Amino acid sequence: MTSYALRRLLIAIPTVFLIVGLSFVLMHTAPGGPFDADAALEPAVVANLRAAYDLDKPLLEQFVIYAGRAMRGEFGPSIVYPDRTVTQIIATGLPVSLRLGLTALTLATLIGGTLGIVGALKRNSAADYAVMTVAMTGIAVPSFVLAPLLTLLFGVTLRLLPIATLEPSGSLARTYPWLGPYVPYIMPVIALMLPQVAVIARLSRAAMIEVLNQAYIRTARAKGLTENRVVTRHALRAALLPVVSYLGPAVASVVTGAVVVEQIFQLPGMGRFFIQGALNRDYPVVLGIVIVFAGAVVLMNLVVDLLYGVLDPKVRVDQ
Repeated sequence: MTSYALRRLLIAIPTVFLIVGLSFVLMHTAPGGPFDADAALEPAVVANLRAAYDLDKPLLEQFVIYAGRAMRGEFGPSIVYPDRTVTQIIATGLPVSLRLGLTALTLATLIGGTLGIVGALKRNSAADYAVMTVAMTGIAVPSFVLAPLLTLLFGVTLRLLPIATLEPSGSLARTYPWLGPYVPYIMPVIALMLPQVAVIARLSRAAMIEVLNQAYIRTARAKGLTENRVVTRHALRAALLPVVSYLGPAVASVVTGAVVVEQIFQLPGMGRFFIQGALNRDYPVVLGIVIVFAGAVVLMNLVVDLLYGVLDPKVRVDQ
């Protein structure tokens, strides 16, 4: 298991390197630059600024310089906010993004897995149809569509939740004061969570139905085991395998969705800094956040592979 994890980490390094390289080329070849918007600057001043950030060098040389610094953990100063380093910006936004993403993914796994198993056990019943309706709705409505709808319903119409984090917490927080710190995250978490709930519910339902039709499940029932014991001791573990396999892509989906959701709800997370950095051509900020996001996705895929080996003894991850 240890050697397998080390091999995967070694494979992850060139993967992250390739992602950063592509992002570097796309950012630097896009029209415009970080100093184009300020027309008051003299050409000589712009030239000095470009030289200070190594933007006057050929693209390949710029990338070599940046990659060398990044491998030492130095992402440089922000171009738009020269008094702040990229590391400081990431340190500000990372806790917000982690709180949002981990909460959404955890709730999606618990709720989606439970709904899928209930739908499989109550196949072709009203509960099953309700689960599938929720699943199809969640798949059809992406996060960037769901977020404005939630804002319109709970923020504008019902006035239960704040539309943005800078606004008062809304009537829900006044009624339940203990919810105060969590209120700004309720709608963003729902917007990120629901599409993942839909996918996980469909996966767990299909997996549970398939497992319940296996011969060893019929044997367990023939031995007189209760249905609860059959499900929890024999079927559940195998039914979770597709859900565990999906957690890697789910992290990537949550990361990309958070970029838009944080901007809509004005959460000071890395997704919002990423969009602002891209619009302002703040190359160091964008590339620093890309490295963090890419590292998180690669690390989650490694964790998923290890969990899969724990759940399925037939998988020999040490080979």
